[in-house]
Amino acid sequence: MENQVLTPHVYWAQRHRELYLRVELSDVQNPAISITENVLHFKAQGHGAKGDNVYEFHLEFLDLVKPEEEERLNKLRLESEGSPETLTNLRKGYLFMYNLVQFLGFSWIFVNLTVRFCILGKESFYDTFHTVADMMYFCQMLAVVETINAAIGVTTSPVLPSLIQLLGRNFILFIIFGTMEEMQNKAVVFFVFYLWSAVEIFRYSFYMLTCIDMDWKVLTWLRYTLWIPLYPLGCLAEAVSVIQSIPIFNETGRFSFTLPYPVKIKVRFSFFLQIYLIMIFLGLYINFRHLYKQRRRRYGQKKKKIH
Repeated sequence: MENQVLTPHVYWAQRHRELYLRVELSDVQNPAISITENVLHFKAQGHGAKGDNVYEFHLEFLDLVKPEEEERLNKLRLESEGSPETLTNLRKGYLFMYNLVQFLGFSWIFVNLTVRFCILGKESFYDTFHTVADMMYFCQMLAVVETINAAIGVTTSPVLPSLIQLLGRNFILFIIFGTMEEMQNKAVVFFVFYLWSAVEIFRYSFYMLTCIDMDWKVLTWLRYTLWIPLYPLGCLAEAVSVIQSIPIFNETGRFSFTLPYPVKIKVRFSFFLQIYLIMIFLGLYINFRHLYKQRRRRYGQKKKKIH
C-alpha cells in the first residue's frame, strides 16, 4: 500500500511586499526547500500534527518567482514561532494592558483624593495615607516592570530616567512614609500622592493610545506639557517630606547605626537623608532635561516653517 503524504499546517501572512510563511513543525531535520518556476516545494522530517514523520507540501504562487530572490527562502522559520507582525501585536497588547492597569490605579487615587478634598476640605489631608496607600503601593511596585521593559528593550524609553523616578518615589513611599507612622498623618502625603497621580494619568493614557496607533492631540499636548509645572512641584513635595522626617528619624534612631571599634561613631540616618535631598534635585535636573528633549522632538520642528 502506498504511503500517505502528510502535509503540515502552513500559515500565510503578507505585509506590503513581504511574504511570511510559518510551517508548524518542531524538531525539524533535513529540510529540503526549493522553487520551480512559481511553485514552492517543501519537505522535511519533523514533529507535526501526525507525530514524528516526513511532511511535505507544494505551494503555487500567482506569478513566477525571480531567481535572484530565491535566497529569501532561507528566512523561512521552521520552528513554531509567530511572524514578526504577530510578535509586534503581542508586544503592543502586553504594553496596552500594562498601561491600562497603571492608568486605572492612578486614576482611582486621583479621583479618590479629589472627591475627599471636595467633601472634607483640608481635613482630608491628614488621613490620605490610610485611604490610598494600598493602591499606591500596588502601582509603585508595578512600576518596576516599566524599568525592566526599558532595560530589556521591550520599550524604547531610556533606562536612567525611569530608574531615577522608580527609586526616588519608592524611597519616599516605602522608607519615609511606610516605616514612620508619624509621617503618615502629615498633609505633605496628600500633595505627594496627588501630584504623582496627576502626572501619571495623562502619561499612561497617552501610552495606551500609542499602543493602538491612536493620536489624540489634546491628550498628546497634555502629556508633553503638564509635567512642566507638576514634575518640579512633585519633587518639591518629596523634598518637604524628607525635611519633615529628619527630626523624627533623629528622635527614634531608626536606621541609625554605630561604626565598629575602634571608630565607634554613631551614624544617624538623617545624614543620608540630607545627602538624598541633593540627589532629589539632581534627579529633577536629569529627568527634566529628558522630558524637555522629548517635548522639543515632538513640537520643536514646527517653528522651522515660519521662514
